[in-house]
Amino acid sequence: MQVAELTLPVALRVGDVVLADASELLTDADRRQRASLELLRQAAIEAGLLAEDDPAPEGGVITEAAAEAIDQYLLQQLRVPEPDEAACRRHHAAHAAQYAIGERVQARHILFAVTPGVDVQALRQRAEQALLEVRADPNRFGETARQLSNCPSSERGGDLGWLDAQDCAPEFARELFGQTEGTANVGVLPRLVHSRFGLHVVEVLARDPGQAQPYEAVSEAVAQSLRQQAWITALQQTMRVLASRWDVQGVDLDAADSPLIQ
Repeated sequence: MQVAELTLPVALRVGDVVLADASELLTDADRRQRASLELLRQAAIEAGLLAEDDPAPEGGVITEAAAEAIDQYLLQQLRVPEPDEAACRRHHAAHAAQYAIGERVQARHILFAVTPGVDVQALRQRAEQALLEVRADPNRFGETARQLSNCPSSERGGDLGWLDAQDCAPEFARELFGQTEGTANVGVLPRLVHSRFGLHVVEVLARDPGQAQPYEAVSEAVAQSLRQQAWITALQQTMRVLASRWDVQGVDLDAADSPLIQ
């Protein structure tokens, strides 16, 4: 979830449809979102699921009819295999922490908020510089948070206290919870955490792994996770095919490391 990437100073277009002019400040994630929806809208028109005179999106907003047609198109196009028990058990064994109950993290952060009109590239540079500084000297974390963070927690040196996954935005929680043994960092995380609020420099002070659950207790959750992964893979493959058929300018869809549409 790359919320705050460099905005490209070029127009965004899919085929003959202009989705944003060069002066409109959009993150790369917003550009990918708009381009992906327009590709799917045009594919739905071609498939006869949507009227040819359906109006082009305005400000990234598609019509209700287009949204319904896209849903129908994806139902027809995406083939998601049902995971078998062996695959589910392997996944659970490799990602047991994701299904633990009561996992908590004690953390603090420095938030560089993405707000309308902000220079995203300059903001990212400031965030990266702060990350380098506190990784070199974690003792400066609290002071740096008080000086730079756009979160009310800055008054407490960025302290967020003890959190569980439900306390956080989903994209933030994915970076902190359910980690494998090799990625369950304690200390300043080695990269910026991206969320809908902006860019975060995060320090994990302590972890409580919670109580591990046997496979039988979480088998349906495991199966649903694998279905979701398969759906994402199928969606990304479909988007690559569509992008090869319609000319996309102003964004690199291949740069996405997460679902192109939500």
